[in-house]
Amino acid sequence: MADGVRNGAGDSARGGTYEVARDGACDGRGARGDMRDGTCDGTCDGSHESAHEDARDGGRWGERGGALMECAVFRGPENMAIERRPIPECPDGGALVRVMACGICGSDVRAYYNGLKGGAAEQIIGHEIAGEIVEAAPGASRFRAGDRVALAPDISCGECYYCRRGLVNLCLRHRMLGTHLPGGFAQYVALPRDVLEHGFAEPVPAGMSWTHAAFAETVSAVLACQKRVGVSLGDSALIIGDGPVGCLHAEVARARGASKVFIAGLDRLETAAGFQPDLLLDSRDPEGCREQVMRATGGIGVDFAICAVPDASAQERALALCRKRGVLVIYGGAPASAELSRLNSNAIHYGEITVTGSFSYPATGLADALSAIRAGHVRPERYISHVLPLREAARGIERLRSGKAVKIMLDPWARQPLP
Repeated sequence: MADGVRNGAGDSARGGTYEVARDGACDGRGARGDMRDGTCDGTCDGSHESAHEDARDGGRWGERGGALMECAVFRGPENMAIERRPIPECPDGGALVRVMACGICGSDVRAYYNGLKGGAAEQIIGHEIAGEIVEAAPGASRFRAGDRVALAPDISCGECYYCRRGLVNLCLRHRMLGTHLPGGFAQYVALPRDVLEHGFAEPVPAGMSWTHAAFAETVSAVLACQKRVGVSLGDSALIIGDGPVGCLHAEVARARGASKVFIAGLDRLETAAGFQPDLLLDSRDPEGCREQVMRATGGIGVDFAICAVPDASAQERALALCRKRGVLVIYGGAPASAELSRLNSNAIHYGEITVTGSFSYPATGLADALSAIRAGHVRPERYISHVLPLREAARGIERLRSGKAVKIMLDPWARQPLP
């Protein structure tokens, strides 16, 4: 595998049994090799204690008594630094989690280039997390040390108008791991009491890999979206976006019984073709897209158009492809600096088209996603194209932005020298 990138589809429940990279990087099985500043170079000559064993016994890289962890810190747009910081204390009523996998989300890509919400900086980002509880404080009754957990970012207050009605994703005091609190681009993450009480932490099903469990957060939002808008048997669905979220929408729509599933995209159409859409459309040819969709739907348009890209012009084009009384779903949030949509209000009015947004998921969202993965309705191995060491986080973000990867997972315990 070039560049020391490792495919994560087959990682084990204990953090990954990976193919050895060509450059001699550690293969993820706790192999013993030469040590330089606590880093395993994968020579595997048995001459020293395993870096991976040290990591899983406390994360003390180099300074075994110093309780340090490695983390990727977002300092500002296009500025991310690999730092060693003290392992956080277990919060009162909370838990300390050893992160075993963390996905790079499209929102992480946007944050890297445009900044975090509210201009926050000096933050550990990342929120698609799977790991092991290493310490649970008294009062954290749901979990104990050794439990395997999947995490999602949202933290609600439990008290506002929306929370009292079960709409936790719309909480007026909504906060997120990786934005308001340190996230998963680190070897450890601390979960305060309110995360366990009003956030998302779910047991990982037996036998599920770390990377698949971390992928559940992405699945959560897609499942919740299509369940709420009602994609069902016999429906036609147009997905705008050929990235992992777009392809996931296509897979979920098919699983929910949609009879016609179309994907429109730009740079990853070859990957999207693997999901066997009924139409694969090149968004660079809007008129051609329209002609094909209308032909395939008998001239009326689709029941659902799900716009899974943060682009105003794509939303406008998607509206034009909805049938009367169809549904346009705006799924991808655009940067605050982006041009706003100018949707055709006459088409919405006379066609009685429903336009709705979709953000996050209800309280059962993460558990629902883990169940869907366990049942085989969603197959994460179709999406996860790379597993990179934590110190390659910025490079992974750049790969995703350029379309050179589908879904990237970070392994905080993989030891690979910087080039």
